[in-house]
Amino acid sequence: MESLQGSFLISTSKMPDPRFQEKLIYMCGHTDEGALGLVVNNPLPDVTLDEILLSADIPVPDFILPPVYIGGPVEVGTGFILYSADYQAKSQLEVTSTICLSSDPQILRDIAGGKGPNHYMFMLGYAGWGPGQLDNELADNGWLTLPAEDNVIFNTPDSEKWKTAAQKYGIDITTFGDVVGSA
Repeated sequence: MESLQGSFLISTSKMPDPRFQEKLIYMCGHTDEGALGLVVNNPLPDVTLDEILLSADIPVPDFILPPVYIGGPVEVGTGFILYSADYQAKSQLEVTSTICLSSDPQILRDIAGGKGPNHYMFMLGYAGWGPGQLDNELADNGWLTLPAEDNVIFNTPDSEKWKTAAQKYGIDITTFGDVVGSA
């Protein structure tokens, strides 16, 4: 099995789970034991990062903070920060040489103090798969896998990320599911 860590999962029209329709997932880990990814185009309209900071007794900065995202349906009460590797946390997973993942609250303190990473997303929850589960979904053509690009994650409008990720490789994802199948 080739690891998909550091790749995108782009849902196709064959995706049966409505929670993942038109979603772009950044894969943070993928082994024989399972997989973990974060949905990077699903902002949460009812919760702000200001509220998250206040609930953690962190002063809210004067500058505008980005939205909070629903990273996936697993452990939705847990916060995760996906961020550029220009910042180093004491406890982090280096997903690639340019992107890290952590749940260390010190990152939020540093963000509020203007000393955080150049690029970041705060997520509640994650998308998780047990052994073989993701492989089955891939075999059923529910996902398209492509190399991830930091610019799509951090600098593309949320409403465009799903299409843009596929377009970078010449794929019109809106019609892709109509032509996939298995021989």
